[in-house]
Amino acid sequence: MGALRNITAAAGLLAAAGIGETVYFYNRTMKRGHAKTERTTKMSGTDWSKYFPLMEERKKFVMEQPHSDVYITSFDGLKLHATYFPAIENAQDAFLKEGQPSKNKLVICFHGYTGEGLSNHMAIADYFLKHGYAMLLPDARAHGESEGEYIGFGCLDRKDALGWIDWAIHECGEDVKIMLHGTSMGGATVLMTSGLDLPDNVKGIVSDCGFTSPKEVFTYVLNNMYHLPAFPAIWGADLINKKYAGYGMDECNARREVSKAKVPILFIHGSADTFVPCSMCHEIYENCRSPKQKFIVEGAGHAESYYKDMEAYERVLTEFAKGIM
Repeated sequence: MGALRNITAAAGLLAAAGIGETVYFYNRTMKRGHAKTERTTKMSGTDWSKYFPLMEERKKFVMEQPHSDVYITSFDGLKLHATYFPAIENAQDAFLKEGQPSKNKLVICFHGYTGEGLSNHMAIADYFLKHGYAMLLPDARAHGESEGEYIGFGCLDRKDALGWIDWAIHECGEDVKIMLHGTSMGGATVLMTSGLDLPDNVKGIVSDCGFTSPKEVFTYVLNNMYHLPAFPAIWGADLINKKYAGYGMDECNARREVSKAKVPILFIHGSADTFVPCSMCHEIYENCRSPKQKFIVEGAGHAESYYKDMEAYERVLTEFAKGIM
């Protein structure tokens, strides 16, 4: 009996520890205010300080352009915020040396985990604005000025993306040509959006270091960064998230969604990404059934591809846009 009591007590302690680990993990990663930008930046492994001068230089030009705050209501009643930049008049004549895609084009840029729409796109906004695009920079739910307590990890954000697409068509006209661009969680968002019934205005999708699903990327992080098993934290977080956020951690998976895609997709990833492994890019690419391209930037860490080889990134992006816009 004594041995049985000891075994029962040990099992109880293990169960309590598992519950505690699950709650701790969930609160740190899935809820607004607990998921910290500083922690995410450290985990990404990219030294962003060396790119700050470039960001500041480009910020000056971008913020001098007319822009405004815009809002929509999400499918589940949240007030979502974005920053809108109209296209620069005569931008193609002012900045370009060769013919580019048609006018009345818009890019909607989706930021990464713990980021914000405006601040995360200062560098690449310089490129898009000078290439004649209008820009829409949403704050994902539970980020920036958008409402929400629970982070969507693309699973909910893809539905929000449909709302922003509808807003863009209403604002810019029925003939607007739309490109979706996303980085990290934003990359997962646009890939998950690819499987939905999209209006013909959406001409193409660019995913930069997007992941397959929150379950798979957090399993990778726990196993490879913290050397911890995914069970019970991921399993428990999945149950909690279904109850409170309304979606499962693998309910929407970019690998599955791109198998239903109809619009062309450009996949971009850094070969040295230790946060979202480059293998996820290859896996999603292989499952994509729409026209597709892949661009791997050698030596680039997480979300670093644009900065690591800006010339090549912009060249690939321009060529992709020529074929779709």
